[in-house]
Amino acid sequence: MKKNLDTAAENLQLTFWSGVRTVTGANFLISDGSAKILIDCGLIQGIPAADEENRKPFPYNPSEIDALLVTHAHLDHIGRIPKLVKDGFRGKIFSTPETKAIARFMLEDLLRVQSFKKNAEHDWQTNSPESREPFFEEHHIEQALNLWHTFLYHKNFHAVGNFSVEFLDAGHILGSAMMKITHRGHAGAATVSETVAPRTIIFTGDTGNSPSPLIRDTEHLTGADYLVIDSVYGDRNHEAKSERDKNFADIVRGSIAKKGTLVIPAFSLERAQILLYELDKLVETGAIPSVPVFLDSPLAIKLTAIYKSSGALFNVGARKEMESGDDIFNFPRLKISYTGHDSAAIGNVHGAKIIIAGSGMSSGGRVVAHEALYLPHAENTLLLTGYQAVGTLGRLLSEGAREVEINGEKIPVRAQVKMISGYSGHRDSEGLLELISTAGDSLKKVFVVMGEPKSALFLTQRVRDYIGVEAIAPEEGKVYKID
Repeated sequence: MKKNLDTAAENLQLTFWSGVRTVTGANFLISDGSAKILIDCGLIQGIPAADEENRKPFPYNPSEIDALLVTHAHLDHIGRIPKLVKDGFRGKIFSTPETKAIARFMLEDLLRVQSFKKNAEHDWQTNSPESREPFFEEHHIEQALNLWHTFLYHKNFHAVGNFSVEFLDAGHILGSAMMKITHRGHAGAATVSETVAPRTIIFTGDTGNSPSPLIRDTEHLTGADYLVIDSVYGDRNHEAKSERDKNFADIVRGSIAKKGTLVIPAFSLERAQILLYELDKLVETGAIPSVPVFLDSPLAIKLTAIYKSSGALFNVGARKEMESGDDIFNFPRLKISYTGHDSAAIGNVHGAKIIIAGSGMSSGGRVVAHEALYLPHAENTLLLTGYQAVGTLGRLLSEGAREVEINGEKIPVRAQVKMISGYSGHRDSEGLLELISTAGDSLKKVFVVMGEPKSALFLTQRVRDYIGVEAIAPEEGKVYKID
């Protein structure tokens, strides 16, 4: 019996099913021959064949997966969970309470978007009936939520078999967690094998661009033997926080001075809340004139309510402001656009104004209608505040396109297009290297994931050169043994 247990312990291995050499689609598997755990089950985004890829059968049998650990509630980490359930998964799902609360709204919105695309005229003309159908239904979301269990940060719990887990604060978005997974010889505290030392693997999910205006800093990686880390900005650095704040204020003031419209494509989760917080400060201090500000994202409106109830997870500065009675997500002349009619009516408001609308990469949502209306006019400004994936409208605009296609119509780009990288929720190259160094001497190997090839390979080499630890950018579908 002992021999079999030790053999199982020696077979600890990692497989990266998606989320390597690309920034989306996180889906990693850790197994020891007797138990299988997935880390994230995310949507593949930003490539022409993304919808087709998301519909494909999983490369493993979902019914054989014992548990799913969810790092945070961005769709590229949770978007295929209902499909996993639809295809047979019946294990337990684990995350922080905030991640579960946010995930419901994110998945319901994803289903709504899929249903909208199903009925779009151009899809009827170009796609088969099967490809138009959403790849999961509402009851699959409910099934997933019924399997979902939550734990607070720093609460060690038994996941399955030989595996225990602790959540560390990733500092990325509200509720985001790094998965600190410890594997022992076999399950049962009274019978832990003495011949196989425990091994600890930390999956970072997405690490935050600390310090954040709102949430707490990313925690250190102390105790990690192996590390799986994101690399969206593995090959470049953000502007300094002070420069970011100045640039944002200058862009807002400049747009107002021109009596133009400032359109900000914003991710509904975290980015919209940060922008509201920053505008609240600028308005209350008189740093900018008071003009109409429109929050035009039904999803962002719902998620902001969760943020308002989760102040205990904010950093010290944001907590103090809330405790003093300041509603940090609300200010004079902020208008909430709940309906499509509200959204369309924004165009009737003349003079200087600010529109915060989804989606963050201009790949859908209400912002594209605003872009079609305001991009052709030189007095307007488009402000991009985060990563723009290859193949998205946001990427084309960030690269200086002078004409883009929106809903089949050619739109000239005469508006100014500005970019601020400092609001990204992802750590930059220096920040990632600094974070990896916090693991100390215990660290044996680093797997660099969730980045475009150039970014992942650059960070891989930096880890080897500056930290002196073995690092690789893993291949999709390849099995890596944890020695």
